[in-house]
Amino acid sequence: MRWEYTVNDIIANHWSTVTSLGLNTHQLRHLSNISKCHTAALGGVILTCKDCGQVQYKYHSCRNRHCPSCQGSKREEWIERQQQYLLDVPYFHVVFTLPSELRSLCIHKPRVMYNLLFKASWETIATLSKDKKYLGAQSGMTAILHTWSQNLSLHPHLHCIIPGGGITKSGKWRTTRSRGKYLFPVKVLRTIFRAIFLRELKALMKVGEIKRNRGLLDLLYNKKWVVYAKRPFAKPAHVIEYLGRYTHKVGISNYRIKNVTSTHVTFDWKDYRHASKKKEMTLMIGEFLRRFALHILPHRFVRIRHYGLLSFHARKEKISTLQALQKYTPPTTNIVERPECEMDTCFSCMSINLITTMLPRQKSRSP
Repeated sequence: MRWEYTVNDIIANHWSTVTSLGLNTHQLRHLSNISKCHTAALGGVILTCKDCGQVQYKYHSCRNRHCPSCQGSKREEWIERQQQYLLDVPYFHVVFTLPSELRSLCIHKPRVMYNLLFKASWETIATLSKDKKYLGAQSGMTAILHTWSQNLSLHPHLHCIIPGGGITKSGKWRTTRSRGKYLFPVKVLRTIFRAIFLRELKALMKVGEIKRNRGLLDLLYNKKWVVYAKRPFAKPAHVIEYLGRYTHKVGISNYRIKNVTSTHVTFDWKDYRHASKKKEMTLMIGEFLRRFALHILPHRFVRIRHYGLLSFHARKEKISTLQALQKYTPPTTNIVERPECEMDTCFSCMSINLITTMLPRQKSRSP
């Protein structure tokens, strides 16, 4: 579906504004790529109907992971691949959030800070899982990094899906002490997450990776950190579908953009501080593009990670064994690789007799 207003068009139509924002070359390269999505700059195909003579153009997508127009098919394929590793156990959705005081460091040291967020979150879950007071078994976690809030401000947090139990040393499954009602006490999660993160942050300051700031550390030690844990899902199959909402999201989707003028962008957002009330926000073009660029991740940064029982090297063997013990058959996958240039029918007469002709890229110096 082609939306009336898209992030791609906003970038392309205001490239001079983009270049005036003081962005680094990595951000500019990604924005330039996104601006060319589904345009002649990337080439495409010409489809001619044998029956009615209708000519149709289809331009290639940019395939950029930050592009709002390119994530739908990737999300569906990811969901189908993950289904084969489901267990017939309760799953929980846990969100680890960085305090606002760390946003400046996230802007200047994104790779370091986001890696630290992943590390501290998993170490928190692993520590509690190993503790016999709470579980006494090896657990697992699938974590997805989001860096934005609904209004496009920087708000780094991890969405994590965690099974409500783990594998003991004897190879048996053990459910959490709560019998699946909750994962771990939220207060304990907050305390351990804060302690681990600040311990690692101090270590980075000590070696000079991050500038020393005792005042910041004191402030963070005295602040209540946010860890949010939802109730378990009704069925294992719902887990992957739910997580699929988060896997290939970007800062803002095109459908949320309601109006674009020569100077401003208006978009929908949910105010979670006021019962998720739906509102509209209007930003100047430059501010909108600056906020969007905040969420371009470092080069080759992995934003979906699997740990412990759900890690790639462990889950193929252990998950299949547990599925056999539980006599659980995960939903069947039906992944169909579809070429980008595929178009089944003629827009005019709905015929499938189409002749495909390749359309070369158009060389251009600017978006």
